[in-house]
Amino acid sequence: MQLEFYKYQGTGNDFVMIDNRTEFFPKENTKLIAQLCDRRFGIGGDGLILLENDLDTDFKMVYYNSDGNQSSMCGNGGRCLVAFAKKLSVIENETTFIATDGLHHATIGIDGLVSLQMIDVDTVKVSPDYVFLNTGSPHHVQLVDDLENYNIKENGAAIRYGDLYGKAGSNVNFVKQIDDTTFSLRTYERGVEDETLSCGTGATAVAIAMNVLGKTMETAINLNVEGGKLVVSFDKKEGQFTHVFLKGPAEFVFKGTIEI
Repeated sequence: MQLEFYKYQGTGNDFVMIDNRTEFFPKENTKLIAQLCDRRFGIGGDGLILLENDLDTDFKMVYYNSDGNQSSMCGNGGRCLVAFAKKLSVIENETTFIATDGLHHATIGIDGLVSLQMIDVDTVKVSPDYVFLNTGSPHHVQLVDDLENYNIKENGAAIRYGDLYGKAGSNVNFVKQIDDTTFSLRTYERGVEDETLSCGTGATAVAIAMNVLGKTMETAINLNVEGGKLVVSFDKKEGQFTHVFLKGPAEFVFKGTIEI
């Protein structure tokens, strides 16, 4: 069977996109999904995303990590899926869609940047050495010295698989402050089990965590990720974060077919 796919990337976070509105794709075949995401034996991607019909919104997002397992929300993947939906003429420049963590609203600007509303955050766990919060996916946020030379894979895996988060694990973000409104981060993603060039829910988590820690008083924060730049904005009231938006590029790379 010939499978038609599209490749998208958002600040280096890359995804295999499939139009599954006819529900032809074998969704339970984790081995196939992992093979399609494999960079040597498949198409290559940090994840695979299906665009499906939904009765109440414009479309449904079904997200799989590169290990083939369905996973929690992916911010950059959501932004890329919005761009994909526009390419398929499912939407124009504004949309509401459903994902595993609920409803999402998004817009596409005249500059092509996609702004995606993330879930509200009302629980942030602050510990002496780290912050933990869920922005659609669980995230450990930790300030480190010498971020550029920090061993992300080794240290990230130690936290992800350590006793702190148990079997479920967590994504892990290491952060360096640049100025009052800008932070650099590198992320170890569970499911990929390696560093990725960008993580949207991670960038969102870092922005909120840095505000909670008092590292910034701003509510629009610039995030430097390995694959580019993102902006996270939010409203804050009595420790609750609402109207959380993740903004950045979502770019079509190529289209192709592969035999499955």
